[in-house]
Amino acid sequence: MAKTAPEGLITALDVGSSKVSALIAQRGDDGTLVVLGTGQRESRGVKRGYVADMHATEQAIREAVEQAERIAGTNIENVWVSFSAGGLISDIVKLEADLGGHRVEQSDIDELLKAGRDAIDPQGKMILHAQPTRYTVDGLAGVKRPLGLHADRLGVDIHVVATDGSPVRNLDHCVRSAHLEVRSIIAAPVATGLACLTEEERELGVALVEIGAGVTNVSVFAGGVLAGLASIPMGSADVTDDIATAFGTARHWAERTKCFHGSANLSPRDNHEMIDVTPALPDDGAEGARITKAQLNAIIRQRLERLMGEIQKELRKLGFQDPVGRQIVLTGGGAELKGIADYAQQALGSAVRVGRPKGLTALPEAHAGPAFATLAGLARFAATDPIDLRSLETTHTMVTKASPGALMQRIFAAFRANY
Repeated sequence: MAKTAPEGLITALDVGSSKVSALIAQRGDDGTLVVLGTGQRESRGVKRGYVADMHATEQAIREAVEQAERIAGTNIENVWVSFSAGGLISDIVKLEADLGGHRVEQSDIDELLKAGRDAIDPQGKMILHAQPTRYTVDGLAGVKRPLGLHADRLGVDIHVVATDGSPVRNLDHCVRSAHLEVRSIIAAPVATGLACLTEEERELGVALVEIGAGVTNVSVFAGGVLAGLASIPMGSADVTDDIATAFGTARHWAERTKCFHGSANLSPRDNHEMIDVTPALPDDGAEGARITKAQLNAIIRQRLERLMGEIQKELRKLGFQDPVGRQIVLTGGGAELKGIADYAQQALGSAVRVGRPKGLTALPEAHAGPAFATLAGLARFAATDPIDLRSLETTHTMVTKASPGALMQRIFAAFRANY
């Protein structure tokens, strides 16, 4: 019989278009995260990152969490959940307060953060994140700990991520229907960036491209935070569907063949390696055809060409040019395709590597690939116990808004509750 959850337990839940996965980890006194159990189920109720069938989604959530509980030998009550659908908006809101030259005290920081909470208004959007990232002291940016410094003016950069409310509420409802408390719903790119990117990469500037089954999220990090993001309604499941359509076969055969034989690169040997095709209806007496590996990879590359073109467009919109050394990190289940890093490097014109989750001890090998980066990142995000301005009390302290042209400062003017 499973025992009650001990202190320091974190449960991450990644609800994607192809799979629902859960991870239970124990946070140690030294900050380490030890994985106690994982679970995974096929996702049948999520399309392009959006909940399309509540019952099917709830069932997959329940089964994935129960599997993780059995392995961990403990019961859990609350989870940190990822949200990966489109419509996410990310930007930095900058605020300043006049201190008159005295030393920065904790009360000054608290009042500034409370003022920041009041300065954000979703205007019909739902806030997923509202977190202070760094401070400015008399215009000096990048100060992480202003406490004790003398300052005439103290400023703060607040990272805000918002999205449409209904898809988040649908996801929240599915999780709660599985008798789980939702600790927080986290934008998937924020979590994935923690799992796959180094602190230095996030500081210097890097693009993170997460190729999921139904959605590809393109994120740009700069100055240590998520600076911009976009979603493309296309992913690895589209490659599978293309294969199934081209060769008249079932999706499950197309997916297995893509994983075992597919590649983003072409080789002369591909013209000679043959693959037996299982027909979509094997019981109708029709014989399956035989295709070459070159034919399979040609179909894969056609879809990749379209996807990379869309990624390139979004990177340009996000201002991600390609100075020397700037890197793109591929993750998500689509990043497990053979040769995709080399293909993306040629198509996008930047250095490309595949990002895998880091920072967790005893992570099973089956969950250590790029397809599970968001899951690992959720656990790491939860372990940092981040400050969220939504939990602060309101204040009427007067502040000055900096950089009034910023996107979120135009969109958000006073903050309302999350739900």
